[in-house]
Amino acid sequence: MYPLDYIDPVFRPPSEARSLILQVTNGCSWNKCTFCEMYTQSQKRFRPKPIEELDQQLMQLAQAGYPVRRVFLADGDAMTLSVRRLREILELVKSYYPDVQRISSYCLPRNLKKKSVEELTELRQLGLSMMYVGCESGDDQVLSLVEKGENFASSLEALQKIKAAGMKSSVMILNGLGGEQYSRQHAVNSARLMNAAQPDFLSTLVVSFPAGDQRYQHNFEGRFQPLGQTRLFEEMELLLENLELERTVFRSDHASNYLVLKGILGRDKEALLKQVRLALRQPGRIPLRQEWQRGL
Repeated sequence: MYPLDYIDPVFRPPSEARSLILQVTNGCSWNKCTFCEMYTQSQKRFRPKPIEELDQQLMQLAQAGYPVRRVFLADGDAMTLSVRRLREILELVKSYYPDVQRISSYCLPRNLKKKSVEELTELRQLGLSMMYVGCESGDDQVLSLVEKGENFASSLEALQKIKAAGMKSSVMILNGLGGEQYSRQHAVNSARLMNAAQPDFLSTLVVSFPAGDQRYQHNFEGRFQPLGQTRLFEEMELLLENLELERTVFRSDHASNYLVLKGILGRDKEALLKQVRLALRQPGRIPLRQEWQRGL
């Protein structure tokens, strides 16, 4: 029997499918983003898990002989914990699994505001080597409308700290986040942020509202117009045209995407643009996900 007592729902990045998901916090300490439906249920109110509870869970896993090579610290906001608590958690993981290869976590840019590069370096030396940063956009107006609580400057500062500490960063941008009205500035300024940060990994997802967009529409005063398939491709084309990355692994292959794109930027920039332009100008030449195949 799996000896972890999760508080559902639990989310993780696709690349952490084989990792031990260690729920060190419950929910998200911010939980105000109008596009996010991950932690809106009452049972997901934010709270850190007691270190004694984590110790018990890891001990049971180790005693059961459960193999662990990678660990993902959940929920969506584990890096809001203090450096002292994160140090305790990392040391605990290492005590039971000394050969663990990688420990990673979601990270909101604000989580790092009061953490120094030296402190992050210490955490990296204890095994925390990857941060998944949901920047969503590089455009301050769009970020304000969706109540992200971040801006271009705060996102860049966090990504630069991660790089300076020797950690890797995986950034997510939301295709279609600004709708028709803000599509161009969303794409251009998101590219500008990525160019300044030079993340190790960059992925794009398509914004969607399975529970309805009433909450999202409020700040747009009802004028938010979601992008259809063609406009999503045009926004992606604009993003790629403006990206000037040295060596970033790029993925646009999440289930929400119509068009699957994979490559290294900037090496594969022209090849990726060619795929997007074929999808735009020669429908049927590039295989696309059908609506029934898409999801969160």
